Amino acid sequence: MLQRPQDMHEARNSLQLVDIDSLVPEDHLLRKIERVIDFSRIYDMVEHLYSKDKGRPAVDPVVLVKIVLIQHLFGIPSLRKTVEEVNLNIAYRWFLGYDLTTKVPHFATVSYAFARRFPSEVFEAIFSWILEEIVKRGFVDAETVFIDATHIKASANRKKRTKALAQKTARSYDKQLRKEINEDREKNGKKPFRDKDDDGDGTGDAGEQREVIVSTTDPESGLFHKGEHKIEFAYTTHVACDKNNFILGLEVTPGNVHDSLIFDQVYDQVVERFPEVDTVVVDAGYKTPWICKKIIDDGRNPSMPYKRPMGKKGFFRSYEFVYDEYYNCVICPNNQVLPYVTTTREGYRQFKSDPNVCRSCPDLSCCTESRVHQKVVQKHIWEDYLEKAEDFRHSAKGKATYTMRGETIERVFADAKEKHGMRYTHHRGLARVTNWVRLKFAAMNLKKLAMWAFKNGLSPSFFARIHVRRQKWALFLFETMPFL
Repeated sequence: MLQRPQDMHEARNSLQLVDIDSLVPEDHLLRKIERVIDFSRIYDMVEHLYSKDKGRPAVDPVVLVKIVLIQHLFGIPSLRKTVEEVNLNIAYRWFLGYDLTTKVPHFATVSYAFARRFPSEVFEAIFSWILEEIVKRGFVDAETVFIDATHIKASANRKKRTKALAQKTARSYDKQLRKEINEDREKNGKKPFRDKDDDGDGTGDAGEQREVIVSTTDPESGLFHKGEHKIEFAYTTHVACDKNNFILGLEVTPGNVHDSLIFDQVYDQVVERFPEVDTVVVDAGYKTPWICKKIIDDGRNPSMPYKRPMGKKGFFRSYEFVYDEYYNCVICPNNQVLPYVTTTREGYRQFKSDPNVCRSCPDLSCCTESRVHQKVVQKHIWEDYLEKAEDFRHSAKGKATYTMRGETIERVFADAKEKHGMRYTHHRGLARVTNWVRLKFAAMNLKKLAMWAFKNGLSPSFFARIHVRRQKWALFLFETMPFL
């Protein structure tokens, strides 16, 4: 039966006595968050940034942090929009501790606090604090960690750009590599290379520059080639997570910095906090001799995918040239010996064939296009670490852990972009983008903590047992059905 209201305006203008707490559903996300974490810890983090007896009364820092967490928890694109939503949403007001008539801080006040007043240490402290709460409840399973990177579109027009000279990114292992190169050269009767390090920091990159394209809008972003056709200025977020999708560490760089150059920072950050890490799962972009060496020398396992050999189609692959460690030579597919010649500055041992033998070889067209009919084979001095990584890839544990990338680190990136607004950023400058990303992942950890702690009234250990059983089941499948 259809009924028309007598006077809609009368209901709108009526006065009622209500309890704001009763208007917020019991299963609302913000209620769950309020129960699992004590926001009074924020006062200790920011107390030194405020004067005790001078200036005007400040906005409660807990309110400022909660407003920003609301933005990241619900994927609201801007602080201006967030403040508008807080004004209208009863649950948001309840979360801030406000009644229906309390004035919400202006969005410029919130923006100024996070852009100027709060230094990066505060953002790091907030992220670490939430992660500590997760660890205390036993939710983190850091036996296997997953490391990967994703790009965030910068607030910069790709057409507004210029060319500039930039310092080459120094590799953390250059000093160690150069030392082992010289040891290898001396072992083979070669003179060691002279040290080109001009600044004494051990990197060897002093004065080395390269030409890059820089945005005039946001110079600290980097030009990123997305596929074959799409080019945009972006930032790269390097993230490590556990099997339960909790973010354990992160770093942010310009979009033109290769993933493998930042691996050390993320890896060291995670293993320092979680020394129980046993397996590190990464994609093919991290499959380098140094990363394999670093993980294996630490007593851990690198779980990496198959990486297709480089080279022209129809030519012999690099693995077909077998290295003989005893005689320090390489055997080609036609059973000819390529003796050792030298070790390059990049860490590769070079082996060269005899042109007189290669000239009459029936497989010459599949081997080299050299005008002098000489094949040059290069093997890295840390090549054996890549072989050890390949051995682990074929193991049951290697297969089981790598297949989990889709439901762990890839799921983290998908949720961050689709549900929490990390596909692009309005902030400019590396420091501000880093702080923004750190708060976003802190909010994601907080959301998962609240959901796990109170979902269906189950205990924290229940979820941990589920993931242990899933891992054992995956290992069982790979052991019994290796063709998977």
